[in-house]
This record gives sequence, C-alpha cells and structure tokens, in this order.
Amino acid sequence: MLAVLTTTYYIEGTHQQYVRYMEKKFFWCAYWVGLGILSSVGLGTGLHTFLLYLGPHIASVTLAAYECNSVNFPEPPYPDQIICPDEETTEGSISLWAIISKVRLEACMWGAGTAIGELPPYFMARAARLSGAEPDDEEYQEFEEMLEHAETAQDFASRAKLAVQNLVQKVGFFGILACASIPNPLFDLAGITCGHFLVPFWTFFGATLIGKAVIKMHIQKLFVIITFSKHIVEQMVSLIGAIPSIGPSLQKPFQEYLEAQRIKLHHKSDSGVPQGENWLSWMFEKLVIVMVCYFILSIINSMAQSYAKRLQQKMYSEEKTK
Repeated sequence: MLAVLTTTYYIEGTHQQYVRYMEKKFFWCAYWVGLGILSSVGLGTGLHTFLLYLGPHIASVTLAAYECNSVNFPEPPYPDQIICPDEETTEGSISLWAIISKVRLEACMWGAGTAIGELPPYFMARAARLSGAEPDDEEYQEFEEMLEHAETAQDFASRAKLAVQNLVQKVGFFGILACASIPNPLFDLAGITCGHFLVPFWTFFGATLIGKAVIKMHIQKLFVIITFSKHIVEQMVSLIGAIPSIGPSLQKPFQEYLEAQRIKLHHKSDSGVPQGENWLSWMFEKLVIVMVCYFILSIINSMAQSYAKRLQQKMYSEEKTK
C-alpha cells in the first residue's frame, strides 16, 4: 500500500490534482488534530488551543459569512485572509447551519485530537493496575488517595470528582459519553478512572471520541457562532459605548477593528486596505505569546518537580536501608 501511494504521489498525470487536494486536506486535518492533542495532553494543563486558535477561526468565518452573505469563499485550508466571493447574494440569506457546516471539519478534527490526548493517562493507569506498580505521577497518586478516603470526602471538589468516577465506573460507555459531551474540567480523571478499573479500550475511546468530537464540539461551535453573529456583535459594541465616561473611548477601537475587517473581506489585494495595526490585534498576539510561554514553563516546572520528587524518594529509601 505504501509503495502504491508513493508511486501515485510522484508519477505525473491528471490524477495529481486529486493527490494535491488530498495532501492539502490531510495536512489541514493533522494541524487541527495536533492542536487538539496539545489542548488536552498533560491532564488539563495543556495549551488551551480552542481559545487561541479554533475559537478565533470559527469567529472569523462567522463574521465573514454574515458580511459576505455567503460561505462560498475558498475551501479550507484558507489563504492568509478570507475574501468574499464575486457572486451577488441576497441579504440575510446566510443560515446558522451553513456556518456550522463550513467549520465542521476543523472543529471535529480538533475534538478528535482532544480525545486522543486523553489516552496517555488511560494507558498509564491501566498498565499500573495490571503490573501492580505505582507510577510516578501526581494525578494518579491523587486518584489513589481519593479512592482511599472516598467515604470521608467533605469538600465539593472531592465529591464532584467522586461523582464523575462513580458515573464512569458504574454506567460505563454512556457514563463516559455523558462526561465527555459537556465542557467538563473534571473529565481529566476519566482516563485514569477507566484505566484503573480496566475499562475496555474501545469503550473508553469510542465514548470519548463521540462525546468530544461530535456532541461537545457542536455545542462549542454553536456558542461561538451565536456569540459572533452580526446583530449580537453590533449590540455588544453599542453596549460598550453606553458605559459612562470611558464608553466612547473603548467603543472606538472595536468599531475601527470591525470596519477594517469588513473592508479587508471585500479586497482581493492589499490595495485599499487600511494599513496600521489595531491595538486589539496587538493585544491578542501578545496574549498568544504569553500563553505559549506559560505552557512551556509549566512543562519545565512539572519535569523539575517530578525530578525533585524522585530524588527525595531515593534519599528516603537510602536512609531507610541504613
């Protein structure tokens, strides 16, 4: 199969247009799956790529769809900027379902990536249960302590974690599906729970994939699309202007940004597009840089804590032997 695919890729012919199309789609899907994995890997301490990448992408497509009254701009992966098509469209002809369909591929791929990111704790807990060894992982040790003190748990967080653990353990597939289908910060322990109680792989991953890539992803898409629909955005900008004293000064950059985006959508070249950087764009870029730096620092800090913990355990065991 690899030999046939390689030959097909390199031999010239009329089939190359389909090869290039599939190649473009593959890298587009891989990009969003990778961002999804980054979002859920590390038991909830990963890079929040929905807020940084997928959410703004859905918002930009939504704003463009309402401005162009069409979703017939280029298929993903998009060029550097989305341009409205030339054909005339009827005002108000765009529908919510059309926008959902336009961003479905990237949203589902991102959701599938978040499901894949839940697999490492599942395999870690499953291997630990089968071998009887205790892995050097703080979350797993916290999970073990939670099971030991299940009856005496008093605080809300512990009770909520126990409720999720009981739901996953007793209901099985549909319990995992229910927990994965809603924005649930406590789902981080679901992989450990399923691995610890030896839930079959396809039961865990199938429910997680359906919940995150289909159900939860459509809920999040609907929220972003409705939030950035044309009339709601205009109402939000007008409400900002109603704030006493500082309202007009805050409202102006938002109006300038929206107007610049509208002009940009109707220009096929840089000519006529206003130059100069809006401070909202500047702030968003700096926010992305700060969050990426925080993600890198959290990885280094976690590795340092794990290393220090191993040294302490080694020193404790050596003192014990003496």
